Amino acid sequence: MKPPKPLDDLAVPLFAELFMTDQLARARLTKVLPKGMELSHFSVLNHLARKQEERTPAQLAKSFHVTRGAMTNTLGKLEIAGHIHIRPDWDDARRKFVSISPAGRAARDAAIQAISPVIGALASKIGIDRVRAILPVLRELRVELEKDDQQG
Repeated sequence: MKPPKPLDDLAVPLFAELFMTDQLARARLTKVLPKGMELSHFSVLNHLARKQEERTPAQLAKSFHVTRGAMTNTLGKLEIAGHIHIRPDWDDARRKFVSISPAGRAARDAAIQAISPVIGALASKIGIDRVRAILPVLRELRVELEKDDQQG
């Protein structure tokens, strides 16, 4: 048995920490979201609010790395809640466009108000400067993973 390479010692702990942090963060944020809102709902509303343009369900599914069926399910719940508008593409009836509604913006804003204190408290415990310092590294890691995902 040959000794592990230095990067082998990095890969397992890095991804173990990322996965566990993701799981714990999701659990904590889900507890404080407004009643009836799931983290997936907030994520889609936040995405639409930031992009400020219509997206197709396929584009959203690709952005969130989920199946079209999973995205259709999420969009259906958001539409029933009045948080999004779904309209047909006037040039191609097979395609639809999704936009955030005023009620969806209000729901997204309420969710941000609910989760901000949780994130703020965590950042304060760890240190605001340390959290800011890690963001570029996490962003670069995400960008690289997205590149690999698009190529594969």
